[in-house]
Amino acid sequence: MKGTESPHDSILQEDLEYLAASCDLSALHNASVLVSGATGLIGSQVVMLLAHLNRTRSANISVYALVRDADKAQAMLGGLRGVALITGDVRQMPSIAPDIHYIIHGASITASRAFVEQAVETIDTAYLGTRAMLELARAKQVKGFVYLSSMEVFGLTDNRLREVSESDYGYVDILSPRSSYPESKRMCECLCACYAKEYGAPAKIARLVQVVGAGASYHDSHVAAQFARSVIEQKDIVLKTEGKTLRPMVYTRDAVAAVLAVLLKGSSGAAYSVANKHTAISIRETAEMVAQKIAGGKIKVTFEINNPYEYALNLNLNLNLNLNLNLVESLGWKAHVGIEEAYRRMVESMKNRRVAP
Repeated sequence: MKGTESPHDSILQEDLEYLAASCDLSALHNASVLVSGATGLIGSQVVMLLAHLNRTRSANISVYALVRDADKAQAMLGGLRGVALITGDVRQMPSIAPDIHYIIHGASITASRAFVEQAVETIDTAYLGTRAMLELARAKQVKGFVYLSSMEVFGLTDNRLREVSESDYGYVDILSPRSSYPESKRMCECLCACYAKEYGAPAKIARLVQVVGAGASYHDSHVAAQFARSVIEQKDIVLKTEGKTLRPMVYTRDAVAAVLAVLLKGSSGAAYSVANKHTAISIRETAEMVAQKIAGGKIKVTFEINNPYEYALNLNLNLNLNLNLNLVESLGWKAHVGIEEAYRRMVESMKNRRVAP
């Protein structure tokens, strides 16, 4: 697949081509776009998609990819058409000389272990980084800004709710180091709303649930990637909890489309939940589905729930995240990829990445 944006991953390349054909991104043609967290799962695919538009549609988009690890970024994104790599810490933004028309802010600490072991750094990266990006948006007078937030801002919602809307916030234990992630995400969402109100910044929020699908690193530590590795290596899935937590998911391609829809069509200061409404099942049910349907029954689900530390790392115990998606769907977006297809494509993509140089 030489000459493509994802030469070692045909599944991801298919997704990029699908997005280019199905999303109206003409507003980004001849514009400049800054993406922070550009080696992350969503950020990297946004960069690749814009580069794909440059290559196949002569879109003339100037893409500035802000990264921390220059070598990793060069391996993932080096040589893509119209893409310039900027190495720096989002907490102390390097000087950006060119005009910037749009900002997609995805830089964040995302590993559950870090939320506990590096709680202060998790908060600093979220708050200081988002403040710096919003100041840049204000200085550059950008046309659009989208912040990638998380379903964890909801906290423990009321289980009596049939659906959870964007304003249905629940309990977060602010004295738990594990809360460094959801609490800092909440603060960053508030910052976006404040910059929109006080300074007129076109700041919008895409509140993502668990993202599953193509493009994940083979060594990703998130639950979905662990399940996919179990399929590839034909090893039993080991759950560290009873797996009662109920969460929806969204496929990577659908998530990228939603982020861009919020960027271009969302209302300033507003948050939009992004999920596939048909995928709200428990972690245990997901594991059993993967073992039976994706692995063809060749592996099984086992439990090791006697490790308090591992349990604490995954202490997002919300049992009700059946999200109302009216707001994001009002922008013309809808999720298309279901949970089984998402895991099948993720497994194939990770197989490609396992053998890629």
